[in-house]
Amino acid sequence: MSIDITFTLSDEDLEQFEDIVVKARNLVQETDNESAVMDEAKKMIEQTRHGNLPGFINERLLKLGTLLEMVQDEEWKLEEEERRGILAALSYFALCDDLIPDHIPGVGFLDDALYAEIIIQELDSELRSYKEFCQFRSAEENRRINRGLDPKIGREDWLADKRSVLHSRMRARRTGDRSGHRWRAGIL
Repeated sequence: MSIDITFTLSDEDLEQFEDIVVKARNLVQETDNESAVMDEAKKMIEQTRHGNLPGFINERLLKLGTLLEMVQDEEWKLEEEERRGILAALSYFALCDDLIPDHIPGVGFLDDALYAEIIIQELDSELRSYKEFCQFRSAEENRRINRGLDPKIGREDWLADKRSVLHSRMRARRTGDRSGHRWRAGIL
């Protein structure tokens, strides 16, 4: 039997997470910290894959892997500010002191799952656009291979067109979100 639990984060709760993002953004300004964030995020995602965490925590933390892929994907070509914003969000899991230390059995990753959910909701348009880009890239590669064409020839041209459309849509959605009443952690 499953159970749904709903709770509300107050403005003060949300401000606490926003403060974490601001501190994290300052941490990833240096290249050394950027690589440390990526390394630690990879470790955490790997621990999640092999750990014995509750499903609701595991599900949210594994979604962070897509953010890491997005930052590392050279063909996706995020703007530097967007890239650093995502790394700042990931740095909570890598460099910052947790609200609940991870070593506490049963609940140690609860704050991580909560923060992951906030990030996933805030970066929804980015995640959807990137997923569409990856699906397009894979389908186009397969289409070209099936036609006997080399998918590397003209690759940047066919990727650039799709990427441009998706980046524009993603940024328009983000701007639209800011004009509404939806809370944003200030990641991007």
